[in-house]
Amino acid sequence: MTLPIHISQDSREPIYHQIEAQVKALISGGQLPAGTALPSIRVLAKELGCSVITTKRAYNDLERKGFIETIRGRGTFVADVALAIKEEVKEKTVNQAIERAIEVGLQHDYSLQDIEQMFTSIIKERRG
Repeated sequence: MTLPIHISQDSREPIYHQIEAQVKALISGGQLPAGTALPSIRVLAKELGCSVITTKRAYNDLERKGFIETIRGRGTFVADVALAIKEEVKEKTVNQAIERAIEVGLQHDYSLQDIEQMFTSIIKERRG
């Protein structure tokens, strides 16, 4: 199975954290239901073009936080994550994305009012 994960070498965020955050989002968003087999650490490292150590750290963190489980001799699978935890991850992820977007707008010398108008315009477009 190939995971739809995209890492950025240019990001200040460590690669293992990018992997962890994206796997959490896939689980929380329902794209990876409980019991889904995940690629091995080595396979994922090869797919992403990063080190085995990096993917191992991401998997270890995900397992420690209860998002995945490794069964010796069988592989790594998505754990049965509580709905409340999934909702918390989704909200946190979206809030962080909005905060980043606001920061980019401010860096480009837009006022908060300008940024708010942009968000409102985009939302109206999405609603049709």
